[in-house]
Amino acid sequence: MKTKTFIVSGLVGGVVDFLLGWVFYGLLFADFFPQPEESSTMMVIIFLGCLTFGFFVSYIYNHWAQIATAATGAKAGIIIGFFMGVYFNLFNLAMEPETTYEMAALDVAISIVMTGIIGAVIGAINGKMNK
Repeated sequence: MKTKTFIVSGLVGGVVDFLLGWVFYGLLFADFFPQPEESSTMMVIIFLGCLTFGFFVSYIYNHWAQIATAATGAKAGIIIGFFMGVYFNLFNLAMEPETTYEMAALDVAISIVMTGIIGAVIGAINGKMNK
């Protein structure tokens, strides 16, 4: 695994995750999901979570799967997004009384789309940097 590729694609993947989260959860579906506090501390924590996810996907792609194209990255991202979305939302349904089945299903769909895009970006970066 090339450390530089892992770091760059992880950082970019994390930023893309943060921006997509803002588009999906903050703009498109803002009325459907509870919104976080507008404090700078909360935004920093959300951003750090997004970076963590970017590095997680980057690690899988660089260390285990050697994914270096946008198409392969998107396909793997869709699968990761499905399993992460189902995992997270099953726990939300069990632990958060305000979570509905509709919210959970929509969140799984959003997770699939977002992680597909994040995966495509990370895959494309890996391909460019490993030439």
